[in-house]
Amino acid sequence: MVRTIGPRTFDFAREVAVMAIVNRTPDSFYDRGRTDALDAAVAAGRRAIADGADWIDIGGAKFAPGPPVPVAEEIERVVPVVAALADAGAVISVDTFHAEVARAAIAAGAHVINDTTGLSDPGMAAVLAETGASVVVTHSLATPRTPLPSPRYGDVVLEVADYLRERIARAEAAGVASDRIIIDPGHDLNKHTLDSLELTRRLDEIVAIGYPTLVALSNKDFVGESLGRRDRSQRVEGSIAAAVYCVLRGARIVRVHNVRETVDAMRMIEAIEGWREPVFLEHNR
Repeated sequence: MVRTIGPRTFDFAREVAVMAIVNRTPDSFYDRGRTDALDAAVAAGRRAIADGADWIDIGGAKFAPGPPVPVAEEIERVVPVVAALADAGAVISVDTFHAEVARAAIAAGAHVINDTTGLSDPGMAAVLAETGASVVVTHSLATPRTPLPSPRYGDVVLEVADYLRERIARAEAAGVASDRIIIDPGHDLNKHTLDSLELTRRLDEIVAIGYPTLVALSNKDFVGESLGRRDRSQRVEGSIAAAVYCVLRGARIVRVHNVRETVDAMRMIEAIEGWREPVFLEHNR
């Protein structure tokens, strides 16, 4: 479970990576456009690294339904941020489902493509194989940027696991190395709250597929609905609780908006588990 991704080497047997979210979109899920401007996005990335983030995930088009974002515009949004942060010492990923955007981002210095549509673009796997970039393969069912009303599953965990195995096989058949693949069950992506809770409760079944598992839980609707119509700005504690639960079931990458608070929670898990030493020892010495 030792993985070198960009400038960082992670021992996922003993370490949790915190991925910070930076979106250059006027309609982003959480920050509602606060980091849409280039200087704001770059500053947010640097601030997240200063707060302890291991990884910066840069997005130029949100997953949720809406009008298509032209590929050229998405490239214009993400590539300058990638270029500005490429030498900052963190892993840099780009959240995209377009092969052309992936190619441009990797050329600018991105180390990972975070594909929330499970390699829906037929050209994506070829780009990954050619460049040697890592990829996050995520479960979702809808055509990108289109709604999927009332999704229904027989057993959501088994169906998500089967989907991920099929997409992994597709990537590997195209030449993507196994040690470049990360999986994400896709909490709330074409799933309702009970589905996301079930995936959380049985996350060890996803982890058992055998690839590092990322969870993107931060401030999502299943957290708000579980706690009682909480606005997105009031879901921090619930998000951290869900992230801790997932890490204890084997997740090793957590994608978050609230970096400092999540970094502290993850480092505390590592200390309790004996994966790392406390920063200093003074009490009752």
